[in-house]
Amino acid sequence: MSAQHDLCNEVEPTDVEGLKQALVNRLIYSIGKDPLQTTNRDWFLALAQVVRDHMTLRWMETMRGYYLGNVKRVYYLSMEFLIGRTLRNSLLNMGFYEQFNQAIEEMGMELDSLRYMEEEAGLGNGGLGRLAACFLDSLATMHLPGFGYGIRYEYGMFSQAIENGYQIERPDTWLRYGNPWEFARTEVLYRVQFRGHVSAQYDGQGRLRHQWLDTEDVMAMAFDTPIPGHGGQTVNNLRLWSAKATRDFDLRYFNEGNYIKAVDDKNRSENLSKVLYPDDTTEMGRELRLRQEYFFVSASLQDILKGFDPDGGHSVESLPNEVAIQLNDTHPSIAIPELMRILLDQHGLEWEKAWDITRRTFSYTNHTLQPEALETWPVKLMEVLLPRVLQIIYDINQHFLRDVSSRFPGDADLIRRVSLIDEEGGRRVRMAYLAIVGSHKVNGVAKLHSDLMKTTIFRDFAKLYPDRFINITNGVTPRRWLTHSNSALSNLITRAIGTEWITDLSQLKHLTPLADDSSFLREFIAVKQTNKGLLAGLVKKRHGIELDPSAMFDTQIKRIHEYKRQLLNVLHIITRYNRLRANPNLDYPARCIILGGKAAPGYRIAKLIIKLINDVADTINHDPAVSSKLQVWFAPNYNVSRAMELIPAIDLSEQISTAGTEASGTGNMKMTLNGALTIGTLDGANIEIREEVGKENIFIFGKTAAEIHELFQRGYSPWDYYYGNAELRQALDMIGNGFFSHEEPLRFRPLFDELLHNGDRYALLADYESYITAQGKVDELYRNPEAWARKAVLNVARSGYFSSDRTINEYASRIWNVVPVLPNG
Repeated sequence: MSAQHDLCNEVEPTDVEGLKQALVNRLIYSIGKDPLQTTNRDWFLALAQVVRDHMTLRWMETMRGYYLGNVKRVYYLSMEFLIGRTLRNSLLNMGFYEQFNQAIEEMGMELDSLRYMEEEAGLGNGGLGRLAACFLDSLATMHLPGFGYGIRYEYGMFSQAIENGYQIERPDTWLRYGNPWEFARTEVLYRVQFRGHVSAQYDGQGRLRHQWLDTEDVMAMAFDTPIPGHGGQTVNNLRLWSAKATRDFDLRYFNEGNYIKAVDDKNRSENLSKVLYPDDTTEMGRELRLRQEYFFVSASLQDILKGFDPDGGHSVESLPNEVAIQLNDTHPSIAIPELMRILLDQHGLEWEKAWDITRRTFSYTNHTLQPEALETWPVKLMEVLLPRVLQIIYDINQHFLRDVSSRFPGDADLIRRVSLIDEEGGRRVRMAYLAIVGSHKVNGVAKLHSDLMKTTIFRDFAKLYPDRFINITNGVTPRRWLTHSNSALSNLITRAIGTEWITDLSQLKHLTPLADDSSFLREFIAVKQTNKGLLAGLVKKRHGIELDPSAMFDTQIKRIHEYKRQLLNVLHIITRYNRLRANPNLDYPARCIILGGKAAPGYRIAKLIIKLINDVADTINHDPAVSSKLQVWFAPNYNVSRAMELIPAIDLSEQISTAGTEASGTGNMKMTLNGALTIGTLDGANIEIREEVGKENIFIFGKTAAEIHELFQRGYSPWDYYYGNAELRQALDMIGNGFFSHEEPLRFRPLFDELLHNGDRYALLADYESYITAQGKVDELYRNPEAWARKAVLNVARSGYFSSDRTINEYASRIWNVVPVLPNG
């Protein structure tokens, strides 16, 4: 092995001169360009391939170490992996950034100019996918044998443009120039079945066996992406599936001249991996989404089992001892009946043995408390699309309900409540229930979320399986979200306490005494100011908008949804605007309020909220009476790259969801880690952030989850708040009566109606007054820069708990039972 290692080091040098030659070679022999006739994109592609070459050896050594060590492995199944741009992250994790930067400079170019040529991978939408990416980073950094499985979407969710204040969805063509980081595995192909019918017959031992026949098949082809951990010693794998037709076209139609029909089957098959999250408001969209979910879990399970037993020497009964499969939310939960199908129909196991293996192999992470967000599928759709899988779900349900009946005889209502099949309003398969029944552990992602999970949506299951439910609070990788995105703060921290914090975030606690060091506070303030200036420069260059870096940067960046309450933020903005109009000399610190996020294409109210934000911004930003004290900007096309630019500059982090609705939140962790103070409700991980940073270093407002529940139980009337608070009434009337939409006075009436006539489902009006009061405390503190900076430093110093390394360590010890595999050891 060492000889091979030395040979590869000869081929892939790390000295500056060697790197320069490697870049030229790649440009000529891989890109096919003369160095005298090139674009920045050509050089980026050459650079990416050289960096990938350096990762490949360590990647192969990592995989070889797992194989030779016969270690237990973790497979993380997720519909999303929001990995962001790869170049800089890989260079920093591999420890080659300075060498490559010098090589590029000596060749007369800038590394920043080249890295902006990279298209951001369109493999996710929001927190779910970004969490999965953080977990991959931590698995590799901690030398844990962990692999990601997902779909190689040809188009991301969408690229968001703002035109006349409206969200416009454009195709996210992230693969238009190819993907230099991936390896196409044309030989790794698996057949995935759809439709057809099931035949049952008895075998020679009198056992009933099933065959799924006359199916419409799609081939899943693998694409592998190396994922380096910090230090570059362990490089794990992300395997994504692309849908391929079983045959390219029907030659009979082609010869007849019917070229469209000739490729029709191919096109329909390959649509499976075209788009992330097709619109499921239509029947075709729902079917495509279910096909996507089954497609990727079926291919992944076939691949896992092949890797588990490549030579046929292992007994499948030992699978749980060597394989752990984590379901990232309900989307991959159909993997449970699929593994049962493989064990029953292909391996010939008896039901009890197959079920024991399945349950001990899977674990399930829940990410939502909202019943309507828990995925269900119509029985009729599954009956046509996945007939054998539905049969197995019925059988799982039958065995499960038989057990429940024996434990709680005569409780018919409990049987109805926990059945995997919802019989009311059209029969549907409850996928979250299936995930709970078919897993040995179920975890929530924040203390409050996990507690509410057991007392609300899954209370019956928590009663049935009290030891199955645990909490593992989410975390974020400090590499991407501090070391890489905020080099100024990262360097300041390293000068103060050394470098150990990069892989042990708890070391940030050593910053605590420096919160009382005036010299350190001045440096900290200067870093924040530098980051705000950099962001303002980018915004002016890209959008022609001038942000004031001396103002407080007050930011809410997340998916647009009613429960995240961007509309409550808007009510505060309008209230502040009205106060300044009434008294322009009001002693308010200047604020630049930034919002960003995407609304689902079919989500009418969320898209209207975006339009309202932009219309309010247009009014305020063009009013000279307030322009020196208040500015509003909607950041378009919020994604990982935009987040890495925004988060280092944020002073105030808005985490204002209705208590009891946000599972965790990880944006709040990233902003705390980067020295922002949080204004938020006692929801999700905000509770744990308050516990860690101290209640005096966070702005908490609003009703608790229990108080919200009680409010609606006793009969919540939003009109009482409307008539009871003149400022609130004024703000709502301005929205409802066209103040911000003179040309279309009733444009925002649906938002007014949602809050007042339709019951204010997320209690914005109930929390409004408390929110406005908390914003007053924010103003008061911000007037004292050193006092603000002291609290911000304490937020950084006490954010060590929110590392995804800690999170993954808990998964490894409490759920997966896996241990690190040290490089070359």
